[in-house]
Order: sequence, then structure tokens, then C-alpha cells
Amino acid sequence: MNNGKKFLMITGILLVIVFAVVYIGVNLSTNWGKTDKQLATEDAVKQLGKLYDNIDITMEEPVKGQIDLDPVDVAASLPDISKFPITADSTTTDYAEIFSSTEKAGTGDDGWLTDVAKDFNKAGITVNGKPVSVKLRNIASGTAADYIRSGKYLPDAYTPSNELWGEMVKASGVNAQLVTERLAGNVPGIVISKAKYDAFVQEYGEVTVKTVVDAITAGEFSMGYTDPFASSTGLNFLVTALQTFDSANLLSDKAVQDFESFQANVPFIASTTLQMRDAAKSGALDGFVLEYQTFVNTAELKGAYVFTPFGARHDSPLYALGGVSGVKLEIIQKFAEFAAQDKYQKTAKDKGFNGPEDYQSGLGSIEGSVLIAAQKVWKEKKNGSKPIAAVFVADVSGSMDGEPLNRLKESLVQGQKYLGRDNSIGLVSYSSDVAVNLPIGKYDTNQQSLFVGAVDSLQAGGSTATFDGIVVALKLLQDYMADNPNVKPLIFVLSDGETNEGHKLKEVQGLVEYYKIPIYTVGYNADIAALQEISSINEAASINADTDDVVYKLGNLFNVQM
Repeated sequence: MNNGKKFLMITGILLVIVFAVVYIGVNLSTNWGKTDKQLATEDAVKQLGKLYDNIDITMEEPVKGQIDLDPVDVAASLPDISKFPITADSTTTDYAEIFSSTEKAGTGDDGWLTDVAKDFNKAGITVNGKPVSVKLRNIASGTAADYIRSGKYLPDAYTPSNELWGEMVKASGVNAQLVTERLAGNVPGIVISKAKYDAFVQEYGEVTVKTVVDAITAGEFSMGYTDPFASSTGLNFLVTALQTFDSANLLSDKAVQDFESFQANVPFIASTTLQMRDAAKSGALDGFVLEYQTFVNTAELKGAYVFTPFGARHDSPLYALGGVSGVKLEIIQKFAEFAAQDKYQKTAKDKGFNGPEDYQSGLGSIEGSVLIAAQKVWKEKKNGSKPIAAVFVADVSGSMDGEPLNRLKESLVQGQKYLGRDNSIGLVSYSSDVAVNLPIGKYDTNQQSLFVGAVDSLQAGGSTATFDGIVVALKLLQDYMADNPNVKPLIFVLSDGETNEGHKLKEVQGLVEYYKIPIYTVGYNADIAALQEISSINEAASINADTDDVVYKLGNLFNVQM
């Protein structure tokens, strides 16, 4: 090799080395001091921006709509009572209809009272020489209370999970006569995995509501509970927690202030027990609340988790309601006596009831008016010091034309009454492309009018690019949070679930997981499985909203999350 060629070769090698050193140096200096999280954030921002830039987006001109300032009409939002199944039907002319909580008026392990009612109807029991029977309707305690308190439907009798609902019914002006304090025993509890339970006991000495509340307030324990407007266990936990702050007055300034501090560290309020259990199984929670009867009948929990009772017992009291006739009252009394027989108390135990029998409530008697006020405190303070920023993503594709879109509009216009005024909302709609119908803004009267106007103007047509709509919602929230960092972001997708255009789930799933924004889905004649898959990414709820109960379901969802 001659000297000229050697020189060129050495020069080339040196240039490659210099380029490599410079490249590495630039990257080192660029990323110097950055954490993995910061680098991940940059990647997420870039990916979100890239997906967003690939979407055809229209910015709609906001139009004000006519708002309804009347308070929420619970009775109007409730579906026809036939929505809730009769699990034991009456067999005689003279009968008493009973609303029963779901853990005992269903089937299988949850069908104890159903079996009792069917046997009662076969037993040939008479009143005034005439055969009598009962009609048992399966309906959750909170929902049943809504029917009774609103006057939408009044059964002859009511057996909620606990006495708290009975006190609220009384406080609403309904005559509720206690027939028996107990049909079958049950208790609510805090459920914690054994490993975390042992660690908690080592740190705090014992597991009680007081020590759990203290640990949550200190940010050292992550626990979820259920909606206290709908769930017996959730309501019980709320008032028990308030009592730990001020045992003399659940509604004192101290109790309310301490509750707000506590709630700021609660990561999860579940709309349903199932949603909460799924979040716990994912490892997102250290503990959650559950009734004992459900706990012992759930194999995956019974062996690996520890159950600690709290609050008022769930002994299924039985009330006669309104001005029931003497005959109906005697039927209800005879039914209570029938259920109290040893035979049926044994079958109750076989199905998980009547335990732990040694647990005694330390909650004491609480007036219904105080319980109703406690629910209002929860509604106002449940988000702690962090208001919500939410984007509603509405499917306006051709498959939504007609009744589905009409119901979507109705549910949003009526459901928005449940939204807290400290929150901020926006609206995005999508078909083949995406429209920003209303940018995110504080939910004052002006934004409420613009929201109603934007919803009213929605029209259906085109294909379905669901994940394009979600990407735009993510981008709106990230931009809003850049200026308003102290908010909790949420997305609500209202759709029939059929995605056939635009980005796919696999393209956006990583972003949704990274930003940890819950996506609640509401399906209208929907592919529910597809919507559930979206919601499951960050343990959010998915609602199957059929014709007559969509407003009520959505109202409950907003009540919990907004």
C-alpha cells in the first residue's frame, strides 16, 4: 500500500472516530442528569404529537345552548322498576312486595333470601284465613333508596344491607317501620393481602379504620372504596372514616377538613365492587372494602387476603314502608319469622352469612339527616384539593345515527347536572375524522351553556375512528395540564364500540398506560367487550347503557368521578 492510500485510510478512520465521539458527546450532554422518567416523558410527548399530527382535526365554533338550572330530578332519571328482576314471584292475591339488596336476592351464593321467599310461598301461610305470599325484587340498596325517597316507586317492604339506608329513608319523610333488625348476619371489612397486612401491623400495630385512615392520609397506604351514594359498604366506610376525625360530630369543621386531607391521598373510588376488585388484583391497591359474605365466597381472596371488620353491621334489617295495610304488615312480619327459623339461618351460614358473629359495631346510631349531609360532604370533598379536568369523547359515526345518538345527547345533557362546578370539561366528537367541539374550560354557567350547545349540535355520519378521538382528548388534557398542573385528568368515551378507521388500540395503549388517565366508556347498542378493553387499561368502569337507564347510570358515574 503506498503512502497516499495509507494517509487516506488513516484520515477516514480518524473522521469516523471523531464523528462517533461527537455523537456520543452530544447525546450524553443532551441527556445528562435526566431521569428515566424524564426520558420516558419526552418519548411519550413525541409519540402523542406524532399521532396527533396524523389526525384530521376540525376546531368547531362554540355555540351556546339553553341550560336547565333546575336541580337533578332523580325520579325522572330512574328507569321503570321492571328493569330490576323479580327473583321470587307472588303466588296469591294477597302479597307483599319486598325490595332486597343484591347479595341475598340473586341466585347461587347470593340467592339465600330468594330461596327463603320461594319456600315461604309454598308453605301455605295464611292471614285472616287467606293464603299469602311475597314478591322479592333484586335491587341494590342505594338504588332502592332512590326509588323510595324520590317517590318513583314504593314497595311494601325494604331490606337493605344495613340500617343506614333505613335511616335515610326515614329522614326523607317516608314512614319506615322496623319489622326486624336482622334477617341474616353480615359485616363490611377492609381486605388486605397477607404480605401487606403483616407489614401494616408491624408499622401501625393493628389494622383498624383509624390506623388505615392515618396511613392513607400520610400517603403510606393505597386503598379504594366504593361509591357511598350506591354502595352499602362505601357509605359505611365514609361515615366510619368521618367518625375517626371527630367522634362527637361527623360534620364538624375538623371532620370535614381532615376528610379532605385524607381523600387527597385516596387513589380510587370505584363505581362497583367488581371494578374495585379488578383494580386490587392488578396490584394498584394495597387494600379495598368488601362484605364478608362476598369475601368468603371468592376463592381467590379467601386464601391470600385478610378481612378486618369495620363500621355498622350489615345484618339486612327489614322495614315495612308507607301506609301498608294490616294484612300486608302481617305478611311482612310472618316472612321475617319464617326467615329466622334455624333451617334458614343454617343455609344463610352455608352461603357466607352469619359471620363473624362476635363483631359488634362501634359506629352507634346516626340520624338519617346526618347521613344525607355526609354524602354531600363526600360529593364536595372527594377530589381533595385536585379538581377534575375531563374530556368527553362522543362517537358521531354513521352507526350511531338515530336512537343511539339521541340517547347519547340526552344522557350528556341530563348527566352534566351531576358535574361539580370546580371541575373543567371539554368535548370532542369523532367519525372518520375528529372535531374539537368545546375546548377544556372551567365548568361555570358559561361553559355549561357552551357544552349543552355543543352536544345539541352533534350529527352522525361517516366511519368510526375511536382511537383518533382518544388521542385528541389526551393531547387536549396534556396541553391543559401544562398550565393547570393541579388537576386530575379523566376521559369519557361514549360510543357503540365499533372502530373501523384511524389509529388502533395497540398504537395508543402505551400512551394511555404511561399517562395513567382513566378512560370511562359508555356503550350505546355497543360492542361492550371492545369498550371494556379500553377501560381496563387504567381500571376505569365501562357501562352498558340501554334505552331506559342510561341517564341514571351516567349520573351515578359522574357523581363518583366528577
